[in-house]
Amino acid sequence: MTKGTGTATVIQVKVKPNARVSQIEEAADGVWLAQLKSQPIDGKANEELIALVAKRFGRPKSAVSIKSGASGRIKRVCIQTA
Repeated sequence: MTKGTGTATVIQVKVKPNARVSQIEEAADGVWLAQLKSQPIDGKANEELIALVAKRFGRPKSAVSIKSGASGRIKRVCIQTA
């Protein structure tokens, strides 16, 4: 699910930690699937997710934040566009 608000875009991401490779791709239903190498310990997976989303959308890491779901597998990620 991708939702734009003018200066920001919010995407819904389903996270799978402990993967062999880090990648993010959009599924047919609009939800993004992120496979992360990091373990979900001490926020390492969240940090990797922010870096991966920033790279995918061509934005700096400072423009990406987790809006909700920081401790769960389904997260809403906000990407600042301006």
